[in-house]
Amino acid sequence: MKKSKPVPELKSILNEYSKLVEPVICELLGSGIDKKNRDIVEYQILTGGKKLRPALAIISCQMLGGKIKDALLPAAGLEILHNYSLIVDDIIDNGTLRREKPTVWAKFGKSIAECIGIDYSAATLQAASLTKNPAKISKLFAETMKMIAEGEILDILFERQGREGESYVVENRYQNITEKDYFKMAGKKTAGLFQSCCEAGGIAALTKEKKLEALRSYGYNLGIAFQIQDDILDIFGEEKTFGKKIGKDIIETKGGNIVILSALKNLPEKERERILEIMRKKNIGDEDIKEAIELISQTDSRELAYRAGKKFISKAKESLDLLPKNEWNDVLRELADFIMERDK
Repeated sequence: MKKSKPVPELKSILNEYSKLVEPVICELLGSGIDKKNRDIVEYQILTGGKKLRPALAIISCQMLGGKIKDALLPAAGLEILHNYSLIVDDIIDNGTLRREKPTVWAKFGKSIAECIGIDYSAATLQAASLTKNPAKISKLFAETMKMIAEGEILDILFERQGREGESYVVENRYQNITEKDYFKMAGKKTAGLFQSCCEAGGIAALTKEKKLEALRSYGYNLGIAFQIQDDILDIFGEEKTFGKKIGKDIIETKGGNIVILSALKNLPEKERERILEIMRKKNIGDEDIKEAIELISQTDSRELAYRAGKKFISKAKESLDLLPKNEWNDVLRELADFIMERDK
């Protein structure tokens, strides 16, 4: 599986749109907030990230004949929504590192992180209210937030152990996780937001339902592929490049990783039980992670996951065949290729 960097043109476009949307995001987050608190509110956004999701909204809008200025607010709102979900996700998972920097709760404490999350939630409402299609965009944002919440619940219930003090989780934890379960979780937690970003771009361009449906299909399939590649990188990536600890899903006992699922399905019983034994430990150390990854590496789970991701990329590109053929359609195709070849 050869890894490649985004083509210069694509990288330039992503950088340009990141610079365009970031001031809008900061303005929304800082609105109504005391000046002394703005630094902590902006911390999550300014820690970096590829800003793929707002770029999807802007590019989708342009592909359908819309203007960048009409897509900026929906794009900013969705990036805020995404980062709100990351703040919550890090609190839930006790994650201390993201993009090679301390997570919001690790830096400021959980109580402050929860307050910052409230501001992010409010800022998404502000963004929607200021768009040219406030009713449609507000509905889209609300549906997206609910979808992410459902995906997060599934992700928690897929955990192999822990949260003994949370009776609902303990009583409803999945004992067996199927690929169907995995794709349901990934579809809600990750792909739904990609889908909404593309749809928001279409709404900003005032396009018709048929084209919106094609955009949703592109975004959804792209999002599933993105999650699959994230799963691959979690087990086989380079920590310094990826910006997260390798084996994080093992540490967090995550059953919702397609590479781990595939390995468990294909390993002999003894090795399979050893991985599960490691993931059920209360304290998982570096040696445990190393052993689990070595066992996973005995299977072709990495290649199988990669092939699955490429199939979703092909589906995403098929959806683009139903949309206007122009330079922005080409950019979305390049972006699709990049998703499965990225190393972070």
